[in-house]
Amino acid sequence: MTLEQILERIEAKLAVLIERQTVKDWYCTSEIAEILGKSEFTVREWCRLGRLKAEKRMSGRGAYPAWVISHAELQRYQREGLLPFRRPA
Repeated sequence: MTLEQILERIEAKLAVLIERQTVKDWYCTSEIAEILGKSEFTVREWCRLGRLKAEKRMSGRGAYPAWVISHAELQRYQREGLLPFRRPA
């Protein structure tokens, strides 16, 4: 392996690390699922059931809003876990 190839591999790995460490104000369900190692369906269900504090916002993908989760809520989940289950009224 040449020095140039080694440097290219290092740069590629650094780019992945930087992408992972980028902090956003809001995350979509697919991003949260990837960060937490869960399926997107699971994250959407947690939002729907109130287990994560989330909002519905227009996503530009049609007439239906999509769930978004704040960075603060992501950090809360990582520290404390899911919110208690609430029965629908």
